Amino acid sequence: MKKGKNVMVVTISIVCFLLMMIVFMQFKVAKQTQETDIDTMQETELRQQLANWKTKYEETKEKTQEISNTLETYKKETSSDAKTKETLETELKTLEQALGKTDVEGEGLIISLREKKESELEENEYTTQIYANDLINIVNTLKDAGAEAISINDERIISTTDIVMVGDVDEEFNTLTIKINSKFIRTNEYEIKAIGNSSYLENSVFGKGGYITQIDGIVATAKKSNKVRINKYNGEIETKYIEEVN
Repeated sequence: MKKGKNVMVVTISIVCFLLMMIVFMQFKVAKQTQETDIDTMQETELRQQLANWKTKYEETKEKTQEISNTLETYKKETSSDAKTKETLETELKTLEQALGKTDVEGEGLIISLREKKESELEENEYTTQIYANDLINIVNTLKDAGAEAISINDERIISTTDIVMVGDVDEEFNTLTIKINSKFIRTNEYEIKAIGNSSYLENSVFGKGGYITQIDGIVATAKKSNKVRINKYNGEIETKYIEEVN
């Protein structure tokens, strides 16, 4: 594309040069016309000669204007192409961030969840498992508090993320298996990362009436950070049934 534009510039420059040479030669010939020749010309011939020169002048002027317009269009197109490319790149970057397709970093909160051991249980408290519904409620609470990006055990949470309980108790971890982004997570410990106002995020989950305060048998901690890193979503985003409405 760049090579083609360079060829266009060189071609236009050559045409401009040739036109200048034609105009110069025309005026040079006119200047060299002998006064005696002019004296011997009839009035009709002089008028015709003047008309011819006027026509040539107008044609040259018109051609020059065309080339000038072409150059101006080329300049505008070059500027427009650069601006359009920059705009599209910015829009694409914003779209990819919104879809969770880029790694991101910023102020936020890191929540650690795990089941309590028998020795950690208080009186009349029982150990419990972390359910998919617990993770869903925490994610929704963080979203309501303004979280701009969320992950669970480094699985990016996007609009199509599935968080569901599947199967029976896993014998190795003695816990139910949870599926996130169609991946099976077999663990009794979870790390939830969220980017946003760290104070808002913490208060929404751990404050009075927060969801985590309502769960028994779970150890939950929160850590504020100015550099919470959340990896991008690596799966494919597919739609089968929705269609654009014109």
